[in-house]
Amino acid sequence: MGRNLVEKLIASHRIPGSESGEEVALRIDHTLTQDTTGTMAYLQFEAIGVDRVRTERSVSYVDHNTLQVSFENADDHNYLQDVAARYGIIFSRPGNGICHQVHLERFGVPGKTLLGSDSHTPTAGGLGMLAMGAGGLDVALAMAGLPFSIPKPRVLKVELRGRLRPWVSAKDIILEVLRRLTVKGGVGKILEYGGEGVAGLTVPERGTITNMGAELGATTSIFPSDEQTRAFLEAQGRGQDYRPLAADPDASYDESLTIDLGALEPLIALPHMPDKVVPVRELAGKSVDQCFIGSCTNSSYLDLARAAAILRGGRIAERTSLVVAPGSRSTLLMIAKAGILGDFVSAGARILECACGPCIGIGQAPCSGGISLRSSNRNFEGRSGTADGQVHLVSAETAAVSALRGVITDPRSLGPAAELVLPARYEIDDSQLVAPPADGSKLRIRRGPNIKSLPEFRPLPDSVEAELLLKLGDDITTDHILPAGSKIMSLRSNLPAISEYCFAAVDPGFPARARAAGGGVLAAGENYGQGSSREHAALSPLFLGVKAVIALSYARIHRQNLVNAGILPLIFESRAELEALGQGDRLALGDIHRSLEGEFIEIRNLTKGRSFRARHGLSRRQAEILLAGGALNAARKAARDAVPGGGAA
Repeated sequence: MGRNLVEKLIASHRIPGSESGEEVALRIDHTLTQDTTGTMAYLQFEAIGVDRVRTERSVSYVDHNTLQVSFENADDHNYLQDVAARYGIIFSRPGNGICHQVHLERFGVPGKTLLGSDSHTPTAGGLGMLAMGAGGLDVALAMAGLPFSIPKPRVLKVELRGRLRPWVSAKDIILEVLRRLTVKGGVGKILEYGGEGVAGLTVPERGTITNMGAELGATTSIFPSDEQTRAFLEAQGRGQDYRPLAADPDASYDESLTIDLGALEPLIALPHMPDKVVPVRELAGKSVDQCFIGSCTNSSYLDLARAAAILRGGRIAERTSLVVAPGSRSTLLMIAKAGILGDFVSAGARILECACGPCIGIGQAPCSGGISLRSSNRNFEGRSGTADGQVHLVSAETAAVSALRGVITDPRSLGPAAELVLPARYEIDDSQLVAPPADGSKLRIRRGPNIKSLPEFRPLPDSVEAELLLKLGDDITTDHILPAGSKIMSLRSNLPAISEYCFAAVDPGFPARARAAGGGVLAAGENYGQGSSREHAALSPLFLGVKAVIALSYARIHRQNLVNAGILPLIFESRAELEALGQGDRLALGDIHRSLEGEFIEIRNLTKGRSFRARHGLSRRQAEILLAGGALNAARKAARDAVPGGGAA
């Protein structure tokens, strides 16, 4: 029996002797960070105590907090640039582009592993990389040469058949996958794309699909490396990085899903979840206040060229705003030289810098109750910066034609589509990439007053008696736990300050209540912690004294972030146990250390006079991290014992 592509890449990166029945430990070749998660990641990396990164390549990007309305962001950028120079990391300056777009263009290599402190790191799977998002501490550990462990994944093959019809795009493919599988459907899985339909998709289109695999909760998504990959790398002047990669013809998979590309039509995700997908035609004629083309999902040259072709010679509707953000500086140069930028400007679009911007609530918040069509990947409630903003997810083509008409419009109404051909050579501008010196050990690192020290990580106690501070429902996102937006994101290097916004979207009084109670426990439904990789959604509750979370199920990255922070993540046996709890109940967890050797931990509800048990589902490695008081405590000794250069073999 042959092997699938995922099995091949895992086998080539598995740490010898690390095999277990529950996890697989992988050697990491590349890492990336972005500024809102990077400051904490590098504070933790410094605390590990190694002299230089031990990966083949690590890149620090500034692409989120580029709006500088006060000193905090600029200070953080200085810190990030100095840390990069000190420890051997490439620094991508503000305005150079979105981490996933730039890494795809300038650094991605088929067959390599990539770990990034951003949940959309799987974008590089479009280039044939095994690319995964993780919390900042996991990335810091990888930079220190330590392996990254994941639960042994199930591999789901997505068979693509046929070809897309005109005006149907890669965005519609992943929206269809979300429609079928839901935001929980990828948990514990890696999606491997195959079939004859793959050959008709360019690398940027594949990146759109793998990017939004994060919305499925998947560990990652991956495409084979083929002639499309070769063409993309050669256009980037990196043909030497190409290598063919594919599953064996007789490979087997745990699950499969077949999509007939020729049967797809333009799709749209309704507020406030990426899997609430319907055909665009069902909403046709509904007024639109704002359209946004950009984000790490749809900001490539191909996306912008297609959108500009729709707008060329026209003007956006009087009551509709259109904003455009190229994904990289190279893309901006290309659209400028090709006249595409002029098409946007002439049509009345507002041009933003090459950054994440509106996708994560940094500028361009829609009007009250405004209908916003966005080519980005998430439409969680309030994420846009407007509490009642109605964000819909669409392709760049649907956003462009809707901006032109002022109402939601199926792009097929435009008639025949012009065939666009990608350039044989991309515009290459690496001037905003700063290479580290050969020896940065003498460099002084600038630390602004907003950069605060890490919290104290204490070993997990053997017993906990505490109040149930919050009882939450299903699909609680990291935006619910710690909101996005310019005001709060500028505090990412200041845990005491940012913790004041913990659960602000759910219960603004939570921080004060948590402090008054001396900490406590949280309870939630399914898919707790979906969305961003931001470890602040675990560190802020820790700072406020949260000792444990009990949920029906977790998003992969957030569950590991809780473990890394030293917070015990437990799993209800049934929804009835969750429903029986009341906010304010006093809970007692006893004999925790011994119970971690088994499967369940006994929990007594002292308020209601009843008991129930919760499963921990932790690997031995995760249990040891918790007992040490978090991954940083556990890693310091391991990093000191690691063989120098062990992460770059």
